[in-house]
Amino acid sequence: MNDYVIRPAVLDDTDILVHHRIAMFTDMGTPFDASMVERTFREWVRGRLASGEYLAWVCETASGEIVAGAGITLLIWPPGPRDIAGDRVAFVYNVYTEPGHRKRGLARRLMETIHIWCEEHGIGALALNAASAAAHLYKSLGYSDAPRPMMWKIL
Repeated sequence: MNDYVIRPAVLDDTDILVHHRIAMFTDMGTPFDASMVERTFREWVRGRLASGEYLAWVCETASGEIVAGAGITLLIWPPGPRDIAGDRVAFVYNVYTEPGHRKRGLARRLMETIHIWCEEHGIGALALNAASAAAHLYKSLGYSDAPRPMMWKIL
C-alpha cells in the first residue's frame, strides 16, 4: 500500500483520465462509440478540470505510473425528504483501477480521499452509479441503493 500515492489530478493527467473512462466502459461491457467518447470526454474533462467543476484524484506507483483514479462534480441540491447537510451533492464518476493493480484497495483509498474532501468542504451527500462488480465496495463504504431508479430522456 505504501507503494501508491494518491494526489489531485491536474490538466497534464488528461490522457490517463480519458483512458480510464474508456477502459471503465469497456470493462463493464457497455456498448459505446469509444472514439466519440474519447474525443468529447477529453474536451469535457480539460475544461472542467481547468474551471474546478470536475475534481479528480489519481493513484500513482512509486515510479510515477498512474494506475487508478476517480472524480466528482458538485450538484446544487434542494432540501427534500433526505436529511442532507448543506446544499450540494457530490456525484462520483470514473472510479477505475488498471487490471494489474486491482484487489489492493486502491479504489477504496480513492473513495476515502473523496469522502474526506467532501467532509472538509461541507458536501452533504455523495451519489454514484455503481458497476455491478463494484457494488460490494460502495456498500462497504456506507452507500445504499436509491429507493427509486434514475430515469433518463436524451434530447
